[in-house]
Amino acid sequence: MIEAKGLSKYYGSFVAVQDISFTIPEGQIVAFLGPNGAGKSTTMKILSGYLGASAGTAAVAGLDVRRDRLAMSRRLGYLPENGPLYQNMTPLELLRFFGEARGLEAGTLTSRLDYVIDRCSLREALEKPIDKLSRGNKQRVGLAQALLHDPDVLIMDEPTAGLDPNQIRDFRQDIRLLGQTRTILLSTHILQEVDVIADRVLLIHEGRLVFDGMPEELRREGTLEESFYALTGNGQTAADETAPAGSAGGEPAGRNSADGDTTRGEAGE
Repeated sequence: MIEAKGLSKYYGSFVAVQDISFTIPEGQIVAFLGPNGAGKSTTMKILSGYLGASAGTAAVAGLDVRRDRLAMSRRLGYLPENGPLYQNMTPLELLRFFGEARGLEAGTLTSRLDYVIDRCSLREALEKPIDKLSRGNKQRVGLAQALLHDPDVLIMDEPTAGLDPNQIRDFRQDIRLLGQTRTILLSTHILQEVDVIADRVLLIHEGRLVFDGMPEELRREGTLEESFYALTGNGQTAADETAPAGSAGGEPAGRNSADGDTTRGEAGE
């Protein structure tokens, strides 16, 4: 249902993503892990058709994200890290707008609105301006728009970021239920979520895929945290590891380009 073949993304000499390949079958929930700046958001943007790849191909539900983008988008629900919410709208206005933009017929839109409003527990927030909603309710609105057209595949970037423990618990329950009928790829910084929701783990570091397997395989050498640290160089980039003692710490270094230069990476990924 999700396929990446040799995906790469370059910004000048900076390598954001390098030669990433994987396939995700129908009905699997996959956690996409990695440190900040590893290339998770870039990869998910490519898979959603939001960003073009410099090399390689991607497909969702058998449809090429570049050649068949409109047909692919009908099968995909995408929730970016900062959801596509118009702050001056109410959730109901926004969902109607997205439904009409997607070309849903009136009867279909009405039934899908009822479904996502109940599925995402939005009844009490429907008529409030989105900018007045809590972070948790905003995430629910974002999830509702991703589900509105009844997609087969969901791609979600940091869906639990900024939520409180109760909201995280509720969101995880939603994901498990959705995973019974859909294929899901979601990125996260919270390693505990792997045990709670994931059937499989993809781990990316410095733009490259360094692990693809089951959660129990990732724990084989110890805890999830220990395995994560080992695979990502304890959070250090290659430039950090080779920096001379006494050099300034905290300067964000990018990944090496093909010609050996190092540039600063994308912020906020």
